[in-house]
Amino acid sequence: MCMTDPISDMLTRIRNANMIHRESVDIPASKVKRAILKILKDEGYVGEFKEIPDNKQGIIRVYLRYGALKQRVINTLIRNSKSSRRLYKNAKDVEKVCGGFGTAIYSTSRGIMSDKECRKLKVGGELICTVS
Repeated sequence: MCMTDPISDMLTRIRNANMIHRESVDIPASKVKRAILKILKDEGYVGEFKEIPDNKQGIIRVYLRYGALKQRVINTLIRNSKSSRRLYKNAKDVEKVCGGFGTAIYSTSRGIMSDKECRKLKVGGELICTVS
């Protein structure tokens, strides 16, 4: 099966597993997905993730986080830039998400980074997704 947007597929898998309170979700591996998951882990939206080798590209198993009473940590997970419509922001246009309570993930010339890092380094790029 040919997949046109693997990042959107990853975000949809995480969103669906989060909605039914799954403990973990399996995602086909890639470098870009690892970088996005690292940011989500650093910001506290997902727990650990580990790579499971197979005969193809590998699988990333992502362990989701929930609150003490099974509240969802991820409320919204939106893919902003799509394959049909790319969304780019200049360094001065990088804004806070939900008043600083959310995170935006950008693909920049210096790699994939969060909105906080983009503002600190004064760099812009393609807005991949927002999470809150």
